[in-house]
Amino acid sequence: MKRSIIIHPDPRLKKVCAPVADLSDDLRKLADDMLETMYDAPGVGLAAPQVGVLDRLIVLDCVKDKGDAPHPLIMFNPKVIASSDELNTYEEGCLSIPEQYAEVTRPKVVDVTWIDRDGKERKETFDGLWATCVQHEIDHLNGKLFIDYLGPMKRQMITRKMQKLKRDRARV
Repeated sequence: MKRSIIIHPDPRLKKVCAPVADLSDDLRKLADDMLETMYDAPGVGLAAPQVGVLDRLIVLDCVKDKGDAPHPLIMFNPKVIASSDELNTYEEGCLSIPEQYAEVTRPKVVDVTWIDRDGKERKETFDGLWATCVQHEIDHLNGKLFIDYLGPMKRQMITRKMQKLKRDRARV
């Protein structure tokens, strides 16, 4: 089931999410719904707070080539345990901040641990776009948005645009 994506500014997007203590069928269903919502948007990542749930859950799939098979990942309690000194700069966007993009610099390679939808502990090294995406989504779980990496003027400008977008959508 597709879920509504919360648009910035919203206090839920600034909250630190609680760790998932036990994988329930409801949480697995939420993860499946989040993947459906992310693909429909379309996006490459989505965090639970973006659909109004304050649990440490993210989904991502950074396969962008039409001919390549999708590679969806569901991560409960994801955590970056190591990151490279080498940095990468990507133009980031966010489904909660539609049509706004800015360059953000982050570690190029990260090691991440998480629990998969079957309750198994996993660890993987991510590079390039996958590394950027997983860091962006984990930031959401900590109440941080990509615009928090920007200067105050640019951040305020984007926030005002989002306030206007929300007002315009409320009128429809």
